[in-house]
Amino acid sequence: MNSLETRTAYSLSAVFAVRMLGLFMILPVLPLFAKELTHSSPFLIGLTIGIYGLTQALFQIPLGLLSDHIGRKPVIIGGLLVFAIGSVIAALSHDIYITIMARAVQGSGAIAATTMALAADLTREDHRAKVMAFIGMSIGMAFSVAMVVGPIISHWGGLSAVFWTTALLALIGISLIVFAVPTPKQTVIHRDAGIIRAFIKPVLTQGTLMRMNASVFLLHLLMTANFSVLPLIFRDHLNIATAQHWKIYLPILLVSFLLSIPLIIIAEKYHKIKKIFIIAVLLLIISQLMLGYSPFSFYPLMLAFLIFFIGFNFMEAVQPSLVAKYSDVNTKGTAMGVYSTSQFFGIFVGGALGGLVLQKWGISGVFVFGAISAIILLLVAISLPKPDYFKSELIKLKDDLLKDIEQTRQQLLAVNGIKQVAISAEEGVAYLKVDKPGLDEKRMQEFIKQ
Repeated sequence: MNSLETRTAYSLSAVFAVRMLGLFMILPVLPLFAKELTHSSPFLIGLTIGIYGLTQALFQIPLGLLSDHIGRKPVIIGGLLVFAIGSVIAALSHDIYITIMARAVQGSGAIAATTMALAADLTREDHRAKVMAFIGMSIGMAFSVAMVVGPIISHWGGLSAVFWTTALLALIGISLIVFAVPTPKQTVIHRDAGIIRAFIKPVLTQGTLMRMNASVFLLHLLMTANFSVLPLIFRDHLNIATAQHWKIYLPILLVSFLLSIPLIIIAEKYHKIKKIFIIAVLLLIISQLMLGYSPFSFYPLMLAFLIFFIGFNFMEAVQPSLVAKYSDVNTKGTAMGVYSTSQFFGIFVGGALGGLVLQKWGISGVFVFGAISAIILLLVAISLPKPDYFKSELIKLKDDLLKDIEQTRQQLLAVNGIKQVAISAEEGVAYLKVDKPGLDEKRMQEFIKQ
C-alpha cells in the first residue's frame, strides 16, 4: 500500500474502533445498573441494550445512499455528532425511558456503510481488501477492549461515566475524520464496498443470501440475549465485583480467539467452511444447554462461556466471507450492507426478547431461549449450499476496453479461470470472480495491457 492507503487504513480503523468501543462498553454493564434507573424492568433494560441496533438497521442503508450524493465525510461527521448527542442524553438520564430514547439516538448515527465506502474511495482496487480487513480487525479489538474497560469505568463513575466516555470517543472520531482521514478527490459508487439501490431487491430475493442474513441475525440475537443476564450472574450469584469482571472477559476472549484461528484457517484453506460452520453452531447449542443447566457454578459457566465464544468468533469471521462467496460480482457490496443491517436487527431483537424472557421465566429461561435460537441457526446452516471458493479480484481497464463493455466482458470470460465479470464504466474497473488454481494469469495480464 502507498502512504495514502496506509494512512486511510490506520485512521479509518481508529474511527471505527472509537465508535464501536463506545457502543460495546454498555453491553457488560447496563444490566448491573437497573436499580439506578427509575421505571426499569428486565424487559426495558434488554430493550435499552438492543434499541440502538434497531435504529442502526433502519438508518444504515439510507445514510450510505445519501453519502453517494453529498459526500462521505459530512455523513460520517453528522453520524458521530448524533451518536455523541445520544451519549450525553443517556449520561444525564436517570429514567429508563429517556435512556432508551438516548440509545435509539445513538444508533441513528449509523455510519458503518458510509465509512466502508469512504475506504473504497481512498484505496486502489488491488489494495482495497487489505484496508477492509484492517478495519474489520479494529472492530474485533474494540469489542475485546470494551469488555475490559466498560466494567472498570462503570465501577469508577457509574453508568453515566460510561456514556460520558462514549460521547468523548465520538468527538475523538470526529476529530480523526476532520484531521487524520484523507479526503477523496471524488465520490464513486463501488460495487464491492457500497450499497447500490438497484441491487437491493435482487439481494433480498436471493435465497442463499437471505439464509446468511438469517444466520447473522440469529447469531447476534443470541449474543445480546446472553449479555442481558451474564453480568447479573457474575455479580449476584458468583459474587464477583463489577470492577473484577474484566478478569473473566479478557482471558475468555483471548483464549477463544486463539482457539478459533485454526478453525478459520482449516475452513478457508482446505475448503471445509460449511462443515466447520455447522460445528461452530453446535458449540453454540452446547454452550446454551450448559448455561441453562448450571448457570451459577463457576467452572461449568466459564467452560460454557469459552465454548460460546469459540463458536461465535469463528462465525463472526467466516460469515462475511460466505456472503462474498454467495453473492455475484455486481451485488457484493449491497449484499454486505443488507447482511450488516440484519446483524443490527438481531442485536435489537436479542436485547428486547432476552429482557422479556428474563422478566417472565428467569435466567435459565434466557439460556433455553438461546438454545432454541441456536437450533434454528443450525437448521439454517445445514440448508446452506456448498460455496464456490472463487477469489474476488478487481482490475483497472484502459479507456479502449470501456468503449464496448459487453465485448470486453465476453473476452474476459473467455480467459481460463475467470468465472464472473461485471464492468463499471464509472469506476473504469472490472469486478471478477476467479478460480485461482485454474486462472490463466498470463493471458489475463496480456489482455489488460493490450
